[in-house]
Amino acid sequence: MTSTPPTLVQTLRSTAWAASLTAEQMARVEADVTERFVPAGGYACRKGEAVEYWVGAIDGLLKMSSVSLEGKIITFTGVLGGAWFGEGSLLKDTPRQYDVIALRDTRLALMPRNTFHWLLDNSIGFNRFVMTLLNERLGMFISLVEYDRMLDTTARLARCLAALFNPHLNPGISPQLKISQEELGYLCNASRQRVNGSLKALEEAGLVKAEYGGVTILDLDGLRRFH
Repeated sequence: MTSTPPTLVQTLRSTAWAASLTAEQMARVEADVTERFVPAGGYACRKGEAVEYWVGAIDGLLKMSSVSLEGKIITFTGVLGGAWFGEGSLLKDTPRQYDVIALRDTRLALMPRNTFHWLLDNSIGFNRFVMTLLNERLGMFISLVEYDRMLDTTARLARCLAALFNPHLNPGISPQLKISQEELGYLCNASRQRVNGSLKALEEAGLVKAEYGGVTILDLDGLRRFH
């Protein structure tokens, strides 16, 4: 049996930042936040567009990426159900600097700009949550620059998997990660065939167990150190 997908309200009330809000603040959030469905392959956000929402993934899988002037696709990270993103773009008030593409059918929660800034103005707890997100995202991007330039496919896959398990950026993620090899390829800019070979290497190292339709993480610290 499959579990019932969470409703929008259930998703909002289960967020780490919801516990710090007053009843009045939570009521405004529930009234203002809307839901949007993005089919697999569709754009949740486009590079260069005005940023009007803070975005949460109710369920599904997305990737943050950009295309260089030379046509090279640069993938920053994956976004799983329960994660929120786009706070930096809202704070800078500049056009979005990356694309966000659904790798499978995905439901989004959209918090309007005005509501986001109202929470920043009125909730210390929400402020702290956003500051933590910004700090964690900065650390992730610094690491991405290193392993995109210096590591081979297997090491990039290891770091890509490890990056998904940041408890602040992807809260509540299970060690039994439901993700296909094709989706992993999209996240680490590699073909499905190369991902398959890299997963076998990581299995032999005792770090993961590849299964049909997913990967079980056996040694998260080992993935972070793999090179």
